[in-house]
Amino acid sequence: MADQSFLDWPFFEAHHKTLARAVDDWAAAMLPGIVDAPGAHEDVDATCRALVAELGDGGWLTYCVPASHGGVHEDLDVRSLAIIRETLARHSGLADFSFAMQGLGAGALSLFGGDDIKKKYLPAVATGEKIAAFALSEEDAGSDAAAMTTSMQHDGGGYVINGEKTWISNGGIADFYTLFARSPAGVTAVVVDADTPGFSVVERIHVIAPHPLGRLRFDQCRVPVSHIIGEEGAGFKAALATLDIFRTTVGAAALGFARRALDDATARAVTRKMFGATLSDLPLAQGALAEMALDVDAAALLVYRSAWTKDVQKTRVTREAAMAKLFATDQAQQVIDKAVQLFGGLGVKKGVKVEELYREIRALRIYEGASEVQKIVIARQHLQNFSSGKTNP
Repeated sequence: MADQSFLDWPFFEAHHKTLARAVDDWAAAMLPGIVDAPGAHEDVDATCRALVAELGDGGWLTYCVPASHGGVHEDLDVRSLAIIRETLARHSGLADFSFAMQGLGAGALSLFGGDDIKKKYLPAVATGEKIAAFALSEEDAGSDAAAMTTSMQHDGGGYVINGEKTWISNGGIADFYTLFARSPAGVTAVVVDADTPGFSVVERIHVIAPHPLGRLRFDQCRVPVSHIIGEEGAGFKAALATLDIFRTTVGAAALGFARRALDDATARAVTRKMFGATLSDLPLAQGALAEMALDVDAAALLVYRSAWTKDVQKTRVTREAAMAKLFATDQAQQVIDKAVQLFGGLGVKKGVKVEELYREIRALRIYEGASEVQKIVIARQHLQNFSSGKTNP
């Protein structure tokens, strides 16, 4: 079991400590049979479907929905989500991805959906019966989501949707998509089932750390009014509120990658014979390990401060979440790079964990708001607080 002494920090309650140990034990026992099976990283669709099913059977997806519809906590508990993501990421990037997308894809439903639409989808998300996706980004509207052009127009008792979304995780395997499109009243969130006429996945996108990713097309795609999430025109609010929660957990996933890299690099350093001693005896290696340990702890403090603030103070955490995501993902990249360097040539060999982590971490600095966007968010919040006379913590 990895070092979990951070759980003694005052951010956590007793059930969080129990959760962390339970997820770690479960992941160690269950995940190798899925993610290390022959062909698991070639057929990622099948692997992710298997992971969602296993996460559902294990009860972990119940943390992705409210208690009223099959979940554990009445409100999404960000500390729990972060602990699960950090732990899964330390074991397997695909397992973290599969868990995270259930939460993100169903997030707007959990936060803003009416009772009928929640009943239709959330219990199936919690059991792993349905796979969810979050469809916000477009070719020219990624970080600038307000520039989206996908439209939905009134048509009798429902809406007709036209346009495209891209870079959509779970594109091609999801059972439903939480879609954000422009309606007459403004950006609106709506559920589109994968078997809806007029919906198609027109491209599967292949990236350095393979996972289901696709470009979606909506061509006269008709959905009923009952599939609207919240109120028409309130979709942008729903998207931002969802990201407010899950950006913190992106930082947690990066933290899990960084912890694994630090653990593996340390194990390598204390056993690698070099110049009549071990690699860990060399001052340069000690300096790298010290910097890695510092970055891991600093990232953990920012991640769990943001999660605690959301859970306990019940306030918006736009600033805190942006800081957590920015620092944790950027520093994890540096931690993993140092780990590769400490492994030497072995660090770039396919099949070695640090090589896998090197590919896994890169996308986290882009999705759900690139690092540069997080800097803009932080600066705006800082300036707003300064103008209003608030003291930034």
